[in-house]
Amino acid sequence: MRYCNSMAYDPGALDKTLAAAVGDDQTLISELRGAFFESAQRQISALHNAVNDQQWQAAAWRLKGLAASFGVTDLMALASEAADGAPFDRNLMRRMDKALVAFERSSTLG
Repeated sequence: MRYCNSMAYDPGALDKTLAAAVGDDQTLISELRGAFFESAQRQISALHNAVNDQQWQAAAWRLKGLAASFGVTDLMALASEAADGAPFDRNLMRRMDKALVAFERSSTLG
């Protein structure tokens, strides 16, 4: 478990969720993990690029749903914080960026 600015990040949470869904097919798990990462990256980019509250909120909700569907509860909590809090929170964006970097590092290590 890694810690990302006071939020625990469990790099195995996604793998456990995927293994429960597809068994031990490592190729499929790797593909799904990559798809999750790309989607999360797109939604975090959408948050960075949002020009109004509605765009911010929509990206936050999409990220929250994505994280929830893959069982990545720490990212889901950050996305929920973004959806429920003040738009364009730079500190929150830094925490999301760090979580995504931690996720990417865990992908290259495992």
